[in-house]
Amino acid sequence: MIEVLVVDDDTRVARVNAAYVEKVPGFHVAAEAHSALEALAAVERLPRLDLILLDHYLPDRTGLEVVREMRRRGLQTDVIMVTAARDVSTVQAAMRQGALQYLVKPFAFAGLRAKLEAYAELRRTLDGGGEAEQAEVDRIFGALSAPSDPGLPKGHSPTTAELVRQCLLKADGPLSAQEIAERTGVSRQTAQRYLKLLERTGRAVLTLKYGEAGRPEHRYAWATRP
Repeated sequence: MIEVLVVDDDTRVARVNAAYVEKVPGFHVAAEAHSALEALAAVERLPRLDLILLDHYLPDRTGLEVVREMRRRGLQTDVIMVTAARDVSTVQAAMRQGALQYLVKPFAFAGLRAKLEAYAELRRTLDGGGEAEQAEVDRIFGALSAPSDPGLPKGHSPTTAELVRQCLLKADGPLSAQEIAERTGVSRQTAQRYLKLLERTGRAVLTLKYGEAGRPEHRYAWATRP
């Protein structure tokens, strides 16, 4: 079993993320922490810990400061950042500090599962030991590259899905398919298809707006869950 420490300042989010981890075969939540101090204490205390799901925004220190302190203490536990921090400087710093993956909130279970499964594949590859030819080196690095949206049905483009996702994330309120189409440059029919997919998978929330004609307009917003 891969032992995981879940770190998030919001206890509710930590519980949700821990529940997600437990649903992935081969993973077990060893503990939860809600501050940098608790996280560092847990890493020191737990006899066997393989992976930390680490939020960046903690009440006492940032997640990146936690990683730096761990490395200073000689603690080499693997880290996946799971955070709402999406500025490029933070992402770059996480890479330089050795974070293996970076998952931006909000996300669905499929997103975290893909990261964990990629990590498990990396562990299996590395546990083989020995020397590595170039093909093996490529496979090791490739194991870190989980698809950003593994659940897309056949005929759906990851690029278009990301366009629609970003549009919803940046919006001040719910948007219609027509508004999505105008902002992204895709057709209304295409926008509607991707919005329905996001709604079915729980990543978007559908609301109805009734106009003067009495016919409801479908409007979508990005889900506010972790």
